[in-house]
Amino acid sequence: MAAARSEAAPAPARPSAHEAAAARVLQTEAEALSALAAALPSDFSRTVDAILSCTGRVVVAGIGKSGHVARKIAATLASTGSPALFVHPAEASHGDLGMITPQDICLLLSNSGETQELRDIIAFCTRFDIPLIGMSRVPGSSLMRASDYLLTLPDLPEACAIGMAPTTSTTLMIALGDALAIALMEARKFKAENFRAFHPGGSLGAQLTPVRQVMHPGERLPIVTEATPMREVILAITAGGFGVAAVTDGAGRLTGVVTDGDLRRKMDGILLRTAGEICTRGPVTVAPDTLAAEALAIINKHKIGVLVVCEGQVPVGVLHLHDLLRLGVM
Repeated sequence: MAAARSEAAPAPARPSAHEAAAARVLQTEAEALSALAAALPSDFSRTVDAILSCTGRVVVAGIGKSGHVARKIAATLASTGSPALFVHPAEASHGDLGMITPQDICLLLSNSGETQELRDIIAFCTRFDIPLIGMSRVPGSSLMRASDYLLTLPDLPEACAIGMAPTTSTTLMIALGDALAIALMEARKFKAENFRAFHPGGSLGAQLTPVRQVMHPGERLPIVTEATPMREVILAITAGGFGVAAVTDGAGRLTGVVTDGDLRRKMDGILLRTAGEICTRGPVTVAPDTLAAEALAIINKHKIGVLVVCEGQVPVGVLHLHDLLRLGVM
């Protein structure tokens, strides 16, 4: 009898040169971020306090790749409660310096700290005593010597093979800008409802919409008392069109709900009974200020299709799963 042929396990595939390069870049940048987190610039807290006390805007500027990062930082600041704008350094030298006021504070980005295009903004800030924040890898550079607040980046190698393409340096700038924006956001006690005011569009705006803006108001919600005969309750549910009726006590407080499911489960002698005998006690409800995303999570968790909206214990509206889907909450 022939011996059984042994099958060797396939050798693990070696990463391609492309994958190896990607892994090396990501590892290099991750280590740089860890180094920054372990040793934040000594002026970070002073910078946050300076921006908090600023009565104008944060004017952010940079050129080249630093300019792209500066635009992103300005946008993040503005969307999280710190008014900000980007000024292009070249345009600033041709009239856009007028966009900077004495009430503002300037944040200038330059990896080397010697970016010539920033010099007119630096001179303008010095002339009109406008606070200046410098973000650079070189603490003794022209930018940092002129700055009132120093956000010094760690002097670490770029992630590219030749060590010249802005990679690690721009990643650090973006991350430090994010850290600055979030520290300011938390200091201002910026909440979800504030965030939505700046993000009304798209799925993010939909998720941050309060239930009161989506729900059907109280007159659309069938409300019956515990003593209401089930014949009337069924008619009310049918007329309402949501498959639910709210059951209240003598003071108008919600005590239960009667749903289409309750009707199917308790058919035997149902017309001889009252709402209080049939209803589901202690139903899941939401408050009008609940965010749409939270309401959808509650619906999914409890595997229901409709929620009664209550102010305290008093029903004030009804919210259907389809209302959230039409809004764009996913």
